Amino acid sequence: MHNKQHQVTAEQIIEFAQQFDPQPFHTNEEQAKSSFFKGLVASGWHTAAITMKLIVASDAKPAGGLIGAGVDKLRFNQAVRPGDSLQAKVTVIEAKASSSKPEQGLITIAVSATNQEQQEVCSYVSTIVVPKRPNT
Repeated sequence: MHNKQHQVTAEQIIEFAQQFDPQPFHTNEEQAKSSFFKGLVASGWHTAAITMKLIVASDAKPAGGLIGAGVDKLRFNQAVRPGDSLQAKVTVIEAKASSSKPEQGLITIAVSATNQEQQEVCSYVSTIVVPKRPNT
């Protein structure tokens, strides 16, 4: 499943980073030029937040919402820069009943966010909690 796209701006990168990851390569375009990244880049946490926004805006609408039980194998694979356009893809890996809560199920998903060049910028595996369908 592919989701809508999100265009990343320098203003978004700086605003997010000033609040949550205030490092110069996220907050200052001039200082970022002499950094490891050679320019302004989004925080990995910002990239993950954009990915979540894209998933919520998608057709993925499990009953009860996207209630996270955990995230595994979180990777920031490619720097996100101003002007990048991100999209996310969700693949269901497994669906099973909860062993401790009979009214709930667990769905394991693989999430991949890519930029406009189809380069993967963020990936992870997540388990979400969903209500079980009643037995009929």
